[in-house]
Amino acid sequence: MDWLSHLAISPGKQQELAQLAASQMLEMARLAADPNPQQTPASQDRRFAAPAWQQWPFNLMQHGFGLQQRWWEAATQGVSGVAPLHQSQVAFGIRQWLDMLSPSNLLATNPEVLEKTRAENGENLLRGMQHWLDDALRQMAGQPPAGAEDFVLGRDLAATPGKVVLRNRLIELIQYSPSTAEVHPEPLLLIPAWIMKYYVLDLSQHNSLIRYLVEQGHTVFCISWKNPGESERDLGMDDYLELGLQAALDAICAIVPGQKIHGAGYCLGGTLLSIGAAAMARDGDERLASLTLLAAQTDFSEPGEISLFIDDSQVAQLEAQMADSGYLRGDQMAAAFALLRARDLVWSRMVNEYLLGERQPMNDLMAWNADATRMPARMHSQYLRRLYLNNDLAAGRYPVKDQPVSLTDVRTPVFCVGTTTDHVAPWPSVYKLHHLCPAQITFVLTRGGHNAGIVSEPGRPRRSYHIATRAAGGRHCPVQSWSESATEHAGSWWPAWHEWLCARSAPLQAPPAMGAPASGYAPVGEAPGTYVLEK
Repeated sequence: MDWLSHLAISPGKQQELAQLAASQMLEMARLAADPNPQQTPASQDRRFAAPAWQQWPFNLMQHGFGLQQRWWEAATQGVSGVAPLHQSQVAFGIRQWLDMLSPSNLLATNPEVLEKTRAENGENLLRGMQHWLDDALRQMAGQPPAGAEDFVLGRDLAATPGKVVLRNRLIELIQYSPSTAEVHPEPLLLIPAWIMKYYVLDLSQHNSLIRYLVEQGHTVFCISWKNPGESERDLGMDDYLELGLQAALDAICAIVPGQKIHGAGYCLGGTLLSIGAAAMARDGDERLASLTLLAAQTDFSEPGEISLFIDDSQVAQLEAQMADSGYLRGDQMAAAFALLRARDLVWSRMVNEYLLGERQPMNDLMAWNADATRMPARMHSQYLRRLYLNNDLAAGRYPVKDQPVSLTDVRTPVFCVGTTTDHVAPWPSVYKLHHLCPAQITFVLTRGGHNAGIVSEPGRPRRSYHIATRAAGGRHCPVQSWSESATEHAGSWWPAWHEWLCARSAPLQAPPAMGAPASGYAPVGEAPGTYVLEK
């Protein structure tokens, strides 16, 4: 209503849109009069990349759809007086409708599907119906998608050897067995997000970040969060700090005494680590040797399109839903993230599997992505209100133990990673750490999305990254010019991080024991533990 009412009283904008529509109609009339496909401009949309889309009449369909997209983009942008959030929400909603109505989604208007149907006498549609029925039955039964059963935890995924050395009501702490004769004395603690299972950092043998770090001579610990249910409804952000980060640090200090700890947090785990590091700096706790933040936001003023789902009204609605169950269901979170990339994750997948009849082979990252987790009601409400809505951490008013913390107190060196196509934590938002923290910051921008950009093992093709270091207290470099001045390297950023950790670690020595029974941290099970298996 905000957008429509302001558009209604903007005659200049209306005239601009009318002129654009008239010019597009003339262009379509010209193309229709001359059916030569060579007259149709090539589409940059991947949905229409196949040569069949350049043949009449499909060239007119795909070009007309592209003109529609450009008209609606113009209509939803630049309307004077519309609140920026409302403008973004309207543009997002229109894009969802356009993605749904794309001619590539329909049998009758998709030349690739028509050709395959003719070539196979409709067998592709029969396979597609079977795929749809299988997916529907699996969803109703709460089963994972087809092929996920081939990826077994502890065998195919999360298979790096280790021991669970701490279990409380919120976490299991895994200590990984050394694979080298000597290790760096400073242990490394990995803190994954609790909106995902930890083993995104320990996928298959070839792309496990944890296995890579162990093989480079690091003593690695990782938190595995409990998948909460109704009984965990009252766990809040303070519990995630105390039972999660602080409990893990206490255990590691007992197992590897006398050593500072390299802390590394991924996504919300990085946000939690930054909050904890600020509280530790405030209180004079010097147990951290360095911080690594992987696709983690500390300033939520521009958090990307996920913010379109988060305002006071929608958070209140979520709180009412969670009040009944005690948690946010994993499929609700997964659906929100799928909408951010509906073209690729919803519609293109449906075309491939249900119309072309081609199942996309399941891989380890897809199997992990299907293993959703829940959110405790209290924590999720606090997280959304304090960080997303109020931006308390960036403003220096986020409370830990009833006292606010500030990232300006953090002096330990920071290694920060953003990814180029991140829809969850856009890299310009991740880069805002430079505004908040005066410590030395080595910033890496790597190709890929929120998950694939982090799971970017050495040897993976078409990978590259930019890297630059700002000295402690150094001058600010605007985000617009950072990627131009940063050094570009081919390949994975993992070796660069390993070298950065080594430069802040002491010489190699014999590895520590597994656990510390005398201090109350006796191993209680084998990795990957039990919490990660909970559905």
